[in-house]
Amino acid sequence: MAARDIIEKLKNRDESGMEELLQHYGPLMRYVIRPFLSDERDREEVLQNAALKVWQSIDRFDEERGSWTSWLTAVARNAALDMARAEKRREAGELPEDAHDPAPTPEETALRKERQEALLRALETLSSGDRVLFYRKYYYRQPTAQIAAELGATERSVEGRLYRIRQKLKELLKGEMS
Repeated sequence: MAARDIIEKLKNRDESGMEELLQHYGPLMRYVIRPFLSDERDREEVLQNAALKVWQSIDRFDEERGSWTSWLTAVARNAALDMARAEKRREAGELPEDAHDPAPTPEETALRKERQEALLRALETLSSGDRVLFYRKYYYRQPTAQIAAELGATERSVEGRLYRIRQKLKELLKGEMS
């Protein structure tokens, strides 16, 4: 089944679209979720949460802004991150009432946005292979061993490429991040 058919069914609130989403894209979503959570039950819960999020926010998907798989993997990644963060908070216990509010100030939000935009501009200067490698390691948090195995490379060579990519990005961002 084509992605367009699934998207159309989801937009029309046809429940068979959810079944087809999980059948056709469930493996991809599981692949994205796996590095964030060690417990299989948590991963399955996140998969279901991500599918529900797709159902609820399908009208926000815009082909002009990015591909279906990019949007879908971002939804899965964010759902996994939310679960991982919640798990860390549970393990750490509740914050004391007098703790500093973790919400960023407007200035911090603006600065973070400027830094993100600068990083995106710097990433665009990388070759597509280096950009994909960077995203796999630092956005999708895939282990180096997994990346190396899937690329048919050694872990050492992947780490070397990542080191060179980080050095290039540091150089490109030197003036923009100060």
